[in-house]
Amino acid sequence: MKRDMILITGASSGIGRAIALHLAAPGVLLHLGGRDPDRLEAVARDCAARGARALTRRQDVRDAEGMAEWIGGAGTLDLVFACAGITASTAARAAGAPREAPGQVRRVLDVNVGGVINTVLPALETMSGQARDGRGVRGRICAIASVAGLVAFPGTPSYCASKAAVDRFMVATGGNTARDGILLSSVCCGFVRTPMVAANDFPMPGLTEVDDAAAAILRGVAAGRRRIVFPWWLVAGSRLMDLLPPRLAELYYSRQPAGQAGSMPETGGMSS
Repeated sequence: MKRDMILITGASSGIGRAIALHLAAPGVLLHLGGRDPDRLEAVARDCAARGARALTRRQDVRDAEGMAEWIGGAGTLDLVFACAGITASTAARAAGAPREAPGQVRRVLDVNVGGVINTVLPALETMSGQARDGRGVRGRICAIASVAGLVAFPGTPSYCASKAAVDRFMVATGGNTARDGILLSSVCCGFVRTPMVAANDFPMPGLTEVDDAAAAILRGVAAGRRRIVFPWWLVAGSRLMDLLPPRLAELYYSRQPAGQAGSMPETGGMSS
């Protein structure tokens, strides 16, 4: 897998940071995007210490024009990782059932879905003009979805919806782009030890260390897998649960700690 020119969103923490550090090496140029300039510069310094050249950009993935300018001006790109994302859950109300605030729903969808689209579309445009390598590949694009995208979890409705959209978009689009030599991958993972889950005070089955997650993602991207899953048993169980009638699945989900209102506070633009 050619990995000399790389662009990563959500690179200031979590999975994005871990991928950047895994790929940092002499001769590698990293374009690192994020919203926290201090953390982003810290990641760039760590990458430089490993011999890579790292260029940072304070960039909100919701800004379609800014994203297009950044990605379109980056030059040749071998790998692009869309890692920026946020999560949030329902909140208790004085009267009525728990619900997500309208503004929160829009933010989650704008960042998680719109941010991926704003990353993937200009990356496809750039890679379409690149020459194929010896295996016929022009470039590879990976987006972080989630096992949450495979279920309808009542505690995190907009997060589940956003990650389902990311997964379906990447998997469906990838069938066409592969014929043009651009390989797309969707990552459906469970809980990963990142700042996004740091505030969770409930059991997280299959919790994966962030370095292990980054390594699994890179293996899958190198192998050209359209969908990268881990832990496999959690993903398999979630897919089986989704075959149940919604009301039956809700009886189980609503009894889990993560299904309670306020169990996952909204993250302020942290990476997935």
